[in-house]
Amino acid sequence: MKKPKRSPFYNTKEAAHFLRVQPKTLMNMRWKGDGPEYRKHGGLILYHIRDLLKWSKASDYCEKQVKAKTHV
Repeated sequence: MKKPKRSPFYNTKEAAHFLRVQPKTLMNMRWKGDGPEYRKHGGLILYHIRDLLKWSKASDYCEKQVKAKTHV
């Protein structure tokens, strides 16, 4: 019997663990509108793994530093 595939959707606690932040931090970012994209399925707030990776990549501090130095 095959093991069921893991869902690509994470709840707030799982997404926060994946990003290594506190769930409260993720909730605050969502409230401010500066966190990763999320979806509402019924009453649940869910984050797709692809959106978490995209947001993390866009928040790459080192990459921003290199771009800023090359545009001087």
